Amino acid sequence: MKKSGEQIKSILVLGMGKVGHLVAELLHETGFSVVGADVHISKDSNFIAVELDVRNEFQVKDLLAKRFDAVVSCLPFHFNSVIAAYACQLDVHYFDLTEDVATTLAIRKMSKKCNSVMAPQCGLAPGFIAIVGASLIKKFDRVRSLKLRVGALPRNPNGKIGYSFNWSPEGVVNEYLNDCTVIENGVRKVVSPMEWKEQLMIEGTLLEACTTSGGLGTMCETFHGKVENLDYKSIRYPGHFEQMNIFFHELRMCEDRELAGKILTNAKPPVSDDLVYIHTSAEGWDKDGKLFREEFVKTYNPMTIGDKERTAISWTTASAVCAVVEMVAFNVLPNKGFLKQECIPLSLFLSTENGKRFSGNTL
Repeated sequence: MKKSGEQIKSILVLGMGKVGHLVAELLHETGFSVVGADVHISKDSNFIAVELDVRNEFQVKDLLAKRFDAVVSCLPFHFNSVIAAYACQLDVHYFDLTEDVATTLAIRKMSKKCNSVMAPQCGLAPGFIAIVGASLIKKFDRVRSLKLRVGALPRNPNGKIGYSFNWSPEGVVNEYLNDCTVIENGVRKVVSPMEWKEQLMIEGTLLEACTTSGGLGTMCETFHGKVENLDYKSIRYPGHFEQMNIFFHELRMCEDRELAGKILTNAKPPVSDDLVYIHTSAEGWDKDGKLFREEFVKTYNPMTIGDKERTAISWTTASAVCAVVEMVAFNVLPNKGFLKQECIPLSLFLSTENGKRFSGNTL
């Protein structure tokens, strides 16, 4: 990507977990001046890292005001609306990875008064999956359906749950319990999570998918009246959602989300050998009335970056948000207001230094 008219040079990355640390590394390698911040920091970094308690409003605002053009929040979702508000007040560009619908709505509301970009939902799903889905829609004159499916799974699952918590257990619990937005037969509606179960096959592997919350981001609003049917589902190994329904509803763990997350993480800890499945399909008609189908189906593997092996979910999530930062920085996306992921051209995304990774590393 041509680096002309760069409007972002210095970036603060909040949250130095596995993904946040990688985000900071990738942005540093892309050429930005990066500072990572968290309550506890690692000295094993190729960027500057500082200790910061994000609950301290004075510390966060003071740090942002001093030296940064942009902030990327890799914090738990409940911190994000507050961080976004600080960024808006200080005219600092804002990016995050949230899948939480209420948080995104709050950020969108405040963006109307901002002189900087407010870009939540820049991860894998929501995020990259919306960019892919929108690119498929453009190939049709009229769209009958758009189906978005994403799963981050252990390569070698064990037990009936067949899952490992390689990213935020808090986020996964929300996906399984919060309502899901869809478009069905032209009508925007809300449906329950872990429903509409279906089977699908990727590279010869039998999988299942069910509705989960947050993956569509703002797509139902954007494509209402343009797409007859639109939904998002998470991909899992067969039998997973039956076990999760027992756990959350028969055992009533839905009444204590924090405890549910702790139990699941303890039972199914992270693994280093994971896969990210993407299965996106669109059906519709061309201008001559011919019905056809387009697909984007990928399996992403762990990748070596900076002499370290990175899990598939880590590098796909981190690379996605870094690619969006690049595009805003180099003036190929709007530099003000709320940024919808589905408005980002796939070709531009894949042309960035970080977006290029999505063109390879597949089975």
